[in-house]
Amino acid sequence: MPNLLDKLLAMRDEQRERMKTARCVVRFKDLPWEQNRYGKMKWLLHPSIMDTAVRTQIMYILEISPGSRSGKIQHQGGILFYVWAGKGYTVINGTRHDWEEEDEVMVPVIPEGAVFQHFNTDPANPARLVGATPNSVDIFGVDVGAGFEILEDCPEYRA
Repeated sequence: MPNLLDKLLAMRDEQRERMKTARCVVRFKDLPWEQNRYGKMKWLLHPSIMDTAVRTQIMYILEISPGSRSGKIQHQGGILFYVWAGKGYTVINGTRHDWEEEDEVMVPVIPEGAVFQHFNTDPANPARLVGATPNSVDIFGVDVGAGFEILEDCPEYRA
C-alpha cells in the first residue's frame, strides 16, 4: 500500500511526463473566444489547462465591446492588466482609474478584497486587456482568502 511519500513521488513523475509534451507557445489565433459573466475572453493559462509548460499563472485576454463594460468582480487583488488595445477606465473600490493602450492597471492586494470593473470609453473600437495573476487556486482555493464573486454580469452575457 503506497504511503504519502510514495504518492508525492508518483505526482512528481506524472508532472515530469506531462512536461515532456507541454506547450511552450500558446498561439492567440488558436484559442477560442469564451463569452462568460466577466466578458469575452481567451484563456492563455488557467488551472484547468493542463498542457502548458507553465501553470503558475492565470492569464487571459479580456475584450470589451465598444462603449461597454466588463462584469464587476470581487477578488483578493494582485491582478495586473496590460492594456493591449483601446482606452477606458477601471473602477477599483469606487475610485476611477483612466487608461489607454500600453498602460498597466494594477488591482492591489487588499485584505478584505477589491471590487473592480473595466469600462471601454471608445464608441467604435473594442478594448483588449491582458490579465495576469498568480495561480494560487491550488494553494489558497478559488476564494483566495477574501472571496471571489461575480457581482455584476457584463451586458453581452445577458444578451
